[in-house]
Amino acid sequence: MAPAAHRVSLKKFLLTARKALLAPPAQRSNPLIFVVGNESADLDSLCSSILLAYFRTYDHRSTTPGPPTLHIPLSNLPQADLALRPELAAVLKPAGLHLKDLITLDGLPTSQDAADEASSSITPENTRWFLVDHNALTGPLAARGFGKPEKVMGCIDHHDDEGVVPPSVEPRIIEKSGSCMSLVVEYCKPVWKELGKLERSEDGNQDSLEEWESQLAHLALAPILVDTTNLTSKDKTTGWDVRGVEFLEGRLGISEGKTSAASVPGSAGHAGGNEGYARTTYFNDITSLKQEIAGLSYRDILRKDYKRWTDGGLAVGISTVVRGFDYLLTEIGEQKQFTEALRAWAKEQELDIAAVMTVSNPDGKFTRELLVWAFNEGAVKVAKRFVDQNAGEEGLQLQTWGGGKLDSDGEGEGQWVRCWTQGRVDKSRKQVAPMLRDVMKEAARL
Repeated sequence: MAPAAHRVSLKKFLLTARKALLAPPAQRSNPLIFVVGNESADLDSLCSSILLAYFRTYDHRSTTPGPPTLHIPLSNLPQADLALRPELAAVLKPAGLHLKDLITLDGLPTSQDAADEASSSITPENTRWFLVDHNALTGPLAARGFGKPEKVMGCIDHHDDEGVVPPSVEPRIIEKSGSCMSLVVEYCKPVWKELGKLERSEDGNQDSLEEWESQLAHLALAPILVDTTNLTSKDKTTGWDVRGVEFLEGRLGISEGKTSAASVPGSAGHAGGNEGYARTTYFNDITSLKQEIAGLSYRDILRKDYKRWTDGGLAVGISTVVRGFDYLLTEIGEQKQFTEALRAWAKEQELDIAAVMTVSNPDGKFTRELLVWAFNEGAVKVAKRFVDQNAGEEGLQLQTWGGGKLDSDGEGEGQWVRCWTQGRVDKSRKQVAPMLRDVMKEAARL
């Protein structure tokens, strides 16, 4: 697919990407280029990978010499896990997409589960990777050998630089922003504007171009608004985010500071156009769906937004949950069910340390909580050292949660559990995970 005199919709682009992935080796481009977000697979990662892959496919900066190359957006989760993200389905709707349109880990044939020649031909050796919303591949893809530093061809991220992506990679954009999508939008602006000048779409219909502009803008706006609390969070919102929203609303034909009255997710059958967009209502509707976990099991809640790392010979996994522990222990299941589920999840994921971070707004007050469970003596030492270094006024300002009812010393089993209310509500997993991982690395050197 190359940018000639026409362009295609997001839906057709994803269909083309899927066909390219499943094509016989003789008919497939080599290497295959994947754009992939991080393993938590939140709205930011999923939407950023789709948008970036779309515009990179039309971008002459992406290959030299010759025409641009198809970039395949890979959603970094199993297909079944998409059902845990009702907010994603709502965001995809105004973009003209459905959950089934996304390419997930199940759709990535590898030699491990190969049933035919096409499957067995897709290996780490004949793939290249563009990382978005992370700068070091982890999880199942890393375990399969994909995404090694020498195979990374680009990176756009807003987390701490782990020094894995080689300095020679272009682009290598690692900047602080509330949403990674804001950085993606900035990078894609030149080709987006160029595509916007086309006089016709593939079907020769000018109306199609306007509709596709709207679909792309809606897809990009959602994670920026969610991650910056509708641009109101002083801790998260940066100039990248503000400029990103201004540009995207401009693609909808909306002047700065003006939006229409209706809501996108609530607009039945809506497939584009600014008549269904209102910034605050769009944000509220998506956030409401994201916080709806009443029908989920504890295991589903723990895996819904989860990341895993290995450092210093120990494995740590952190689940982010969109409700507080009071809600979980009242509405989802009893305390014993929660602890049994967390223990089982840690065993399934082969963790030495399991952590749960909650985000909630009881009585309109933004609150964070943190639980850390260490499962062996080495992990207990790390967890206690983490608390010694980060619990105080200069750190996370941790205060015992619930009178210590979730705390335990493991009854001599070499385990240790503590749960706190987190005074520093500006410190999310993006900051807490590096703190914990640094202690894991230090412990390995002692």
